[in-house]
Amino acid sequence: MSRVSFIGTGNMGERMAANVAKAGFIIKIYDIDHPRAASVATRIGATVAKSLTDVADCDVCITMLPNSEIVQEVLIRGDNGAFLRNAAPKTVVIDMSSSQSTKTQETGRLLAEKGVVLIDAPVSGGVARAENGTLAIMIGSDDDAALESVISVLEAMGQKLFRVGRLGAGDAMKAANNFVAAAGYAAAAEALAMGKAFGLDPELMVEILNVSTGRSFITEVLIKDHVLTGSYASGFALGLLAKDVGIAARMGDDLKLDVPMCRLVHERYQQAQDGLGSTCDNSQAIRGWYGQLWQK
Repeated sequence: MSRVSFIGTGNMGERMAANVAKAGFIIKIYDIDHPRAASVATRIGATVAKSLTDVADCDVCITMLPNSEIVQEVLIRGDNGAFLRNAAPKTVVIDMSSSQSTKTQETGRLLAEKGVVLIDAPVSGGVARAENGTLAIMIGSDDDAALESVISVLEAMGQKLFRVGRLGAGDAMKAANNFVAAAGYAAAAEALAMGKAFGLDPELMVEILNVSTGRSFITEVLIKDHVLTGSYASGFALGLLAKDVGIAARMGDDLKLDVPMCRLVHERYQQAQDGLGSTCDNSQAIRGWYGQLWQK
């Protein structure tokens, strides 16, 4: 069986690692929060990697971290380059974070100097689908053989696996997806604010949207389950979504495309983050924009 190291045990990473362990892989857990890593390892039947040198003793290393800069820091420079110095040639690293394509490609080149292969495989589906192993996974790879060797690991975490292109393509697709989701939320929030200011009932508005052409995951799940109830507990931080939309906006600029909607949505999420902080749930953005109307 493949030996898997898993770096990053946040809301998503913990559940994804649990499914890898459940599938029968020998798994080690590593997190900068060592007590959390130990707790997760105990719950899922894994061991704790004591250091990045220990992490490197694996066939497959999965990273699920906040951004591409942290991914590169951990894999290339962390503990004086411990992972890169100790990883065996042909080790496969799967970065499942929401990363920036160009940074991922740079990290891939640095790892390749040691014979280590990088695949980007960001996910969509949220905490619920991470829990039950039904995530959508968007895969970018320059090495078909390496990808084939880790498909069973990816299948332990995802129900829909999409091979979208070369290294970095998965990150590009994830950024595009999260921009569309963020734009949908921003539009729905504006509609609810206008309706509420006019005197419409937000719950009735959402009910109508969900049987009309405005229906989406945002109206069916995020607003219905987390905004109208006041729970604001989707499990995905506002700062992370703002970062993802920023990646999409930069991608548009890099490609010399006119992407005014993307830039505007990025500005809106930066505004919400500035007002509420980066760690609150992304479903609270409506409170940052329309707090005077939305106190739940």
